[in-house]
Amino acid sequence: MNLENLNSEFQKIYPDNNNEARVYFSPGRVNLIGEHTDYNGGYVFPCALSYGTYLVASENNSDTIRFATTNFDFKYEIALDKITKLPDGEWVNYPMGVLTELAKRGASMKGLDLLYSGNIPNQSGLSSSASIELVTGVAFNDSFNLGFDQIELVKIGQAAENNFVGVNCGIMDQFAVGMGKTDHAIFLKCDTLDYDLVPLDIKGYKLVIANTNKERGLADSKYNERVSECQQAVSLLSDGTPIDFLAELSSREFAEYEHLIYDETIKKRAHHVVSENERVLEAVSCLKKGELMAFGELMNASHDSLRDDYEVTGIELDTLVAESRKIDGVIGSRMTGAGFGGCTVSLVKNEAVDQMISQVGPKYKEITGLNADFYVAEIGNGAGRIQ
Repeated sequence: MNLENLNSEFQKIYPDNNNEARVYFSPGRVNLIGEHTDYNGGYVFPCALSYGTYLVASENNSDTIRFATTNFDFKYEIALDKITKLPDGEWVNYPMGVLTELAKRGASMKGLDLLYSGNIPNQSGLSSSASIELVTGVAFNDSFNLGFDQIELVKIGQAAENNFVGVNCGIMDQFAVGMGKTDHAIFLKCDTLDYDLVPLDIKGYKLVIANTNKERGLADSKYNERVSECQQAVSLLSDGTPIDFLAELSSREFAEYEHLIYDETIKKRAHHVVSENERVLEAVSCLKKGELMAFGELMNASHDSLRDDYEVTGIELDTLVAESRKIDGVIGSRMTGAGFGGCTVSLVKNEAVDQMISQVGPKYKEITGLNADFYVAEIGNGAGRIQ
């Protein structure tokens, strides 16, 4: 991102603003393993990416927030005390949700002119929403010396998405975006927020992200339905063993009590969560010991569970995974993110990366009619001020 050009664009959009402009950045994220475990109190293993959302912010001597972005034509302005949700999933709902949550916590804020610029692929499932939320929280926290620490800003981002946008997401996305570190993945327990930064030592291999380019919308997708199904499972299992989250159970314990779940669909959802949570623990252990082949096998098992038990993949994600696994040198491939479209992540030998992209892309288009985009992931830092 050329920051000089971004600052120039800010002056074109807000020619009446002569105050100091500050620049912030918040990354996207990719989850290596541990999908749909976060809102079930389990473990996840994401990392922050080197691309994300840039934000130029400057006080405008008013109580009005003015929003603009280089990615869309839509602009908006609203008084701080008049913030209400816009229909049709407008992108400004994410930052406005953050402002609402800051206000709930007693934050004293004034008007800012804001210019966002993101290079996270649209509809990719790489957490553009969390990236927008965290860069907004960081910018207001810094601009008005609000005093929130980074983990509180992470919680504010999640609350904005839950309470204002209406997506019942867990905290993984915001945590990875806020707390990431270059060349590390985050081993996070989502109910306690205990975490460890694990060096991502994958010498000889690359993480390759493939974007299905399927249109998707989390708020009106089956994401919230899956959350509800897991809550039903907890309620039924609690008749035999009191639990607050599915991830409290081991596979052995789940096998003992699964008869309490009379609905086979609900049982499958719970089975995925319990088994996926254990896969994260195994995967982190494998990575720390340098057992990359075993790590890749766990990635494969994760996708298969998301396909068969959780049913959040679909032909686009399944095709990318199946075709990637055919390439000699791809040792693991799975969907990443909420599903229903979005991206896959694959662990690929360096010498096989070009072959994977050149062979999987055309086959994917032949089967789905869509063009996939491929990215070799670079792991970056979490949200903060950069200028």
